[in-house]
Amino acid sequence: MEELIKQLTGQLGIGADQAKGGAGLLFKLAQSKLGGDFSKIAAALPDVAGLIKSAPEAGGAAKLLGGLASALGGSKAQGLAGLASLAGGFSKLKLDAGMIGKFVPVVLSFVQSKGGGELQALLAKVLK
Repeated sequence: MEELIKQLTGQLGIGADQAKGGAGLLFKLAQSKLGGDFSKIAAALPDVAGLIKSAPEAGGAAKLLGGLASALGGSKAQGLAGLASLAGGFSKLKLDAGMIGKFVPVVLSFVQSKGGGELQALLAKVLK
């Protein structure tokens, strides 16, 4: 995963801890949305559990907003719930919510390089 962290820090101009935490948040969201299918990603990226552990907990208004959007139901609301929880976590990393959109293509490209197009497509379903 060191390779992914180097790509994120180099391309986005952020610190290593911010890169680890942000990538961890994306993988944590994927893990919660994909359920058992996440094991395919974990098999291709053995250190992904460590990244997930480095993700900050979403809290406060972002968590509340995520719960509210989730309660409203529907796929669009589910997407909002995921984004709200990511925004809270990114804020704790001192990154604005706009950085989420910059992380996603780097992470997807990395996953494709390690696990192929099928894994990249699986992850893209929950991150786009």
